[in-house]
Amino acid sequence: METGSPDDTGTAGATRAAGPAGPTAVPAREEPVWTGLPPGLLHMRRLLLVVWLGLLTLAAGVLPALFLTPYWAALALLPLALLAWGWVMLGRNWRSWRYAERADDLLICRGVLWREETVVPYGRMQLVEVTSGPVERHFGLASVQLHTAAAATDATIPGLDPAEAERLRDRLTELGEARSAGL
Repeated sequence: METGSPDDTGTAGATRAAGPAGPTAVPAREEPVWTGLPPGLLHMRRLLLVVWLGLLTLAAGVLPALFLTPYWAALALLPLALLAWGWVMLGRNWRSWRYAERADDLLICRGVLWREETVVPYGRMQLVEVTSGPVERHFGLASVQLHTAAAATDATIPGLDPAEAERLRDRLTELGEARSAGL
């Protein structure tokens, strides 16, 4: 995660921490290897945006022009502006999604204005699902949903390639069974 000062490189090494007997060497935690979402999710979301706001633009431009004066057709500019803004926001949102597999847990990070990082320990996972709706299947995408005992920590990774989603499901299930065996 991008925290700390600008000169913080995030490399592994020894850092100094103050302990009861003075400064001691504490090994720094290694940064996780983040994986972003495939571009197919962005293409799907942008296509849906164009379809729905395109229909709204047509309705806002044609209907008032037919039944009122032609000046009312300028209402079509509002959905077009919303389309341009949504196009940019979808790109920013897509770039914000990422996940990382660590030794003991899975990290999921997302959000543009409000950053949300979810940590799901492998031993707490109860169910890992791979889902794919009709639109997702058309674009060759699938989502991985993780269920834990606490409903607040359920997490989803949307828009993965189906092969990656199944690999992730199998790996998380295997790690979850191994970690929960000691409970």
